This record gives sequence, structure tokens and C-alpha cells, in this order.
Amino acid sequence: MPEKFIIKGGKSLNGEVNINGAKNAAFPILAATLLTNNDCIIDNLPLIEDVSKMLKILESLGAEISYLSKRKVKINCQNINPEKIPFDIVSNFRGSILILGPLLARFGKIKIISPGGCLIGARPLDTHFDSFKQLGFKISSKGSFYYFEKGPDFLKTDNYFSIPDKEVKEGKKIEIVLKEFSVTATENILLFASLFSQKFILKIADEDYQTQDLIKVLKKMGVKIRRIEAHSFEIVGKKKLNGFTHKIISDPIETGTFIVAALATKGEVLIKDAEIAFLSLFLKKLRDFGANFKVLNKNTIKIFPSKLLKMDKIQSLPYPGIHSDLQPELGVLSTQSKGPTLIHDPLYEGRLKYLEELNKMGADIIFCDPHRAIINGPTPLYGMEIPSLDLRAGAALIIAGLVAKGETIINNIYQVDRGYEKIEERLESLGADIKRIKD
Repeated sequence: MPEKFIIKGGKSLNGEVNINGAKNAAFPILAATLLTNNDCIIDNLPLIEDVSKMLKILESLGAEISYLSKRKVKINCQNINPEKIPFDIVSNFRGSILILGPLLARFGKIKIISPGGCLIGARPLDTHFDSFKQLGFKISSKGSFYYFEKGPDFLKTDNYFSIPDKEVKEGKKIEIVLKEFSVTATENILLFASLFSQKFILKIADEDYQTQDLIKVLKKMGVKIRRIEAHSFEIVGKKKLNGFTHKIISDPIETGTFIVAALATKGEVLIKDAEIAFLSLFLKKLRDFGANFKVLNKNTIKIFPSKLLKMDKIQSLPYPGIHSDLQPELGVLSTQSKGPTLIHDPLYEGRLKYLEELNKMGADIIFCDPHRAIINGPTPLYGMEIPSLDLRAGAALIIAGLVAKGETIINNIYQVDRGYEKIEERLESLGADIKRIKD
């Protein structure tokens, strides 16, 4: 039965909150279990819908999964059958694309359906397909299905380089150049290369928290990975990888969400188990805007009530830039700041749709194009019934509801549940008036 949030705004958040494991780090680490016949133990799993889907995919493929505690699982993928991919789950879950690299490394061919996910604009699989073509795979399609198999140029990529390289000509090194910064394409190539003893060079690679956490796991499994220059990795794998034990990194996006919620409601909140290291520019910009907070240590930050912020420009970029996943939260904060704020998200043309809902709530927002908007503030927001358009927009609109006068109803909260564990209970513990109800 569909559920919704009922929020009565106008209350400051106060108290303490702990940050859970990062969902976007959980997906590639769960996928890494497909690379070994040995047991893998993963701790600090967030108890959210999308992680549950990833576990169901592994189970459908033949993985043996047992819970050691509430957030800790043991997984064994010795008896995997790639023909048992649950297409119904994959087609509704973007993170499922991360089974592609491990299964191609292990079996050499695969049939997969196009994965789903948030509706935040075009998120084609071109970068994944292009990178596997560079590795020598032939890719064909029929309807919503894609077929991968080894071609005659498998692991012979001479034609893809602009600079002649003797090692490449001699077959000692394989170079993959991603066509854009893609987190999941980076992870898929890291996962694939881990089962081969040849040297791979991956360029235009993502270096964000989920990639770095995956690299820690692959190193535990016996893969040699080193950063050779900015956004470039050298990978040397091996045919038989070890199992591993790993605790997933805390979620920087969840940390950022609670920071903005505290600032927007002018509250005083202590955030524990936070991942501060991956929020450097985010925190720098907030400080420049006049936000009042103190970083107590690498995992703890305290937010204090702040005077009226003055925000000038928010631009989301690949790491180490400001995460696109935090841009909607900052957009809400901009409605409560002084003067105009330019919001620019060059990554996804659908990421700004939540601003239309803020306008309905009383915001003063001018759209320049699908990637840019100007938010004039401060403006009072008023409660109304609005949809949760996607995961991050849903979280941002919850913050808008906390700020707004009157009652806000947020529908389609399934989207929020995909990435935030019991967010209403955690906000309630901070003093928010928010309830989950069934239609």
C-alpha cells in the first residue's frame, strides 16, 4: 500500500543523529562478492530498499547469504549461474548494472536488461558499453535486452589510444579511457579487471567515496591497484581472489542531508559517524555562505543556528566537486538565504525538477535552462501536497516541509526509502513533526 509523509513545519531540529552506511558504496562491494568462491563478510549495510534489491539479485544468481547481525552479512558466490539474473529486479534498479563487470570477468558473456532508477534525466549506459567495447566485447541488443560476448579483439585494445605505447603493442598493458566521468562505469571496469593478471590502465576514472571504498575491498581480495595520476588507476588482478571482511564507509550524502536540514531549520544538531573527508568543498561553500558549524573530528560535526545565509552559486561536479546528490538539498537552503543563488547541475537535465515543487510552495525560482536556475530568497514556504520525484529530490522536499508553514504531504515516499533508512524516525528524534501514513 502506498505511503506518504505528513510534515508540520516550523520546528528547529535539535539533538544528535548517527549516519548509516553508504548505499552507493554497498552496491559495488556486494557485486565484488561475485569475483570469488570464498566467503565475504560485509558490515554496516544500510537497511534500505535498494540494498535489499542487490542482495536479492545475488541470491537469485545462486549466492548463499546469511545474516550475522542486523547490518552484517556473509555471502558466498561459488555456485553462480549468470542465466538466472532476475530481470524484474534489474529493470527497476540502477545499481544492478554493477553485476556486469564481475559476471563478464567470470563467464565471458551475459544477457542483461536495461536497469532502472531515478528519473533525473538521461542516464545512458553508453560509457559502460564503450568501455567494454574497448576491452574487445561484442554488444548487441534486442528490445530492452543487451547481449555481451567476447569478440576477436578481446583484451586487445590497440585501436583506442591516441598515444603509441610499446607495452600496449606487446600485449602487456590494456588501456581503457572512459568517455566521461562515470561512477558505475569506473567500478565496473575495476571489478572486471580484478580477475585478470594483465595490467590495466583506467583513465577518466571516478575517485569518489564509493570508488575508494571498493578499491579497499579489491585490495583485500588480492588485487593490486594504484593511483598513477589524477583520475587514473593501474589495476593488476589475479585469477583466484580471496574473500574479504569489510565495514562499509558512512554515507557522505546522508551526512550532507542532515547538515542542510539543521541549517535550514536553524537548529543545533550533532552528527556522528559522519564522513567528513568527502565533503570538503561542500563544507567550504557552506562556511563561505555564513553557515555556523564546527568539525569536532574526522567523523563528527556540530551544526549551530546560523544567521541568514548569503549563497551565490552552487555547481555540482564530479568528485572532488559538490555531489549532484546534494544539489537539491542546497537548492532548498537557497530559498531561505539572502539574494539570488545560481544553481547549476551540468550532469543531469532532470535534476532540477524539484524546483518546480518549491515554486508551488512559495519559492521565487527562475529557470534558465534544464541545467540552471536562479533562486531568489529568502521566501517563506507554505505546506502543500507534493510528490517525491526521485530519491534526492524527495529528501530535499522533506527539508522544505520542515521549513514550511502549515502541513506538507509528500507522496511516493518509496523513492526516499530507497536511500534513507527510516528517515522520519530519525528526524522525529531531532524534534521534527513528521509521520509516515498509509493511503
